[in-house]
Amino acid sequence: MATQEKVDVAIVGAGPSGSIFADVLARAGKKVVVLEFGPDWDYKQFVSSEIWGKRLKHAPRFQLAGGHNPGHGSNAGWGTGGAMIHFFANWPRLHPNDFKVKSQYGKGLDWPFTYDELLPYYDRIADDVGISGDAAQERRWYPVGKAYPMPPLKTFRQGDIFNDAFKAHGIPLAPMPVAINSTPYKGRPACVNCGWCHVGCAIGAAASPLVNHLRGARGRGAEVRPYSYVTRVLTNQSGDRVIGVEYFDAKREQHVQPAATVVLAAYAAEIPRIMFNSATDKHPKGLSNRNELVGKYLMCHSAANVWALFDEDVQNYMGTAANQFMSYETYDKRWPKKGFGSIFLRTGAAMKPNVGLASARPDLFGPPLADFMKRAARGLTRIGVFGEVMPRAENRVELSSDKDEFGLPIARIIHAYDQDAIDSWDYGCEQALEIAKAAKPKEAWRSGGPGTAHLIGGTIMGTDASDSVTNSYGQTHELANLYLAGAGLFPTEGSVNPTSTLMAVSLRGAEHMAKNFGAIAS
Repeated sequence: MATQEKVDVAIVGAGPSGSIFADVLARAGKKVVVLEFGPDWDYKQFVSSEIWGKRLKHAPRFQLAGGHNPGHGSNAGWGTGGAMIHFFANWPRLHPNDFKVKSQYGKGLDWPFTYDELLPYYDRIADDVGISGDAAQERRWYPVGKAYPMPPLKTFRQGDIFNDAFKAHGIPLAPMPVAINSTPYKGRPACVNCGWCHVGCAIGAAASPLVNHLRGARGRGAEVRPYSYVTRVLTNQSGDRVIGVEYFDAKREQHVQPAATVVLAAYAAEIPRIMFNSATDKHPKGLSNRNELVGKYLMCHSAANVWALFDEDVQNYMGTAANQFMSYETYDKRWPKKGFGSIFLRTGAAMKPNVGLASARPDLFGPPLADFMKRAARGLTRIGVFGEVMPRAENRVELSSDKDEFGLPIARIIHAYDQDAIDSWDYGCEQALEIAKAAKPKEAWRSGGPGTAHLIGGTIMGTDASDSVTNSYGQTHELANLYLAGAGLFPTEGSVNPTSTLMAVSLRGAEHMAKNFGAIAS
């Protein structure tokens, strides 16, 4: 086993949260190494092909054991940039009422800070990343401190076609804020509206760590080691400090990376697994897990599409994987007439053969599917529905009896929706179908489900060790020099895409770590 030179910070995962920590800490003059289990990508390698793009979506092997299992293709990412290199680039933010669900509604959990406390970080991340949108229109629903740096993207008929129907149902729309350049920004070109965002943007118009924070971290001296599969976080003999990580390289050779501090910024299901597998006699249940909350309160968004097939050409192959329009008008957690939880409606995403046309009719195969896809190639569009799910301790990550190639237990994911989540999702789908029919398509139908989108929770933050794994900055309660980052920290999920919040929370945590580094690392 080789032991590397000690660093100030070892970061596990080169996705958006890990890249922010790397950038902030390298900027603060710290010696940083980032360990990424996949390859080191250059966005110029990306190919506009759904077959080629599958290589960006590999995730570690998991055992799925719940009633509504999360899919990992869109949630996880393989290689530098993480899932953000193939995400759809939607950039909505949590609503103020998402931060105090337990206090306001008597359900779920509260965040350890408010929307207003996170607002400056939302604004700064929007400038760092480069967001196209219209903050003025969003202010009807929540405060936006600053205008976005770019105007909204161009719209196409597949989104515009529903506008009158939404208006007739009393649901105003606003441009979806997106992490895609509508104009040249910080040396990156404007989007060409090819619609291939979900397999990696080959021109750099879509934001990702490859063109933002990870690039910045490298420019400030951070080292990135691809194909580094971290198996354990190491602790000292007394069990009160982490002292580094253990990992295997591409040649299956084992290494120890000593570090004054460690940041776990891997996939939301992988962080609990690493913490469990790092158990010692001083931490018999896994790191920072005396309260047995590691792995608990795992959440997915309930998800569905309402499909509409028109006789006209709706330009569904044009635009971006991001949506053109969104609405928070249905976001009040008591808006559904059955169930509980916010509903987020959005329209106008471009569609390609698999992510779009074929997925609209999963019941068809062979010639019937080919016939449908020919009819749908110009006339198919959709309304997307996300529903909120309350955190429940029984939805969790634990260790499986199955082992990985190095003999360590893999993660076992147990996740199912309760009746409130199913009912509110169903109500949202009913309303979306009414809106779609009001646009007078030739055909309209709901997808099956409820499906799942995103993976959130599992290492939640809170006010103290009685109710959470970390404090509000991602610093674990039991080990002061171990930080966690990413959507796993969220105590509740709202019903919007998590990336903007994930990055705002990460910036807040990284700057806290940098400001207090001397005390944390000593």
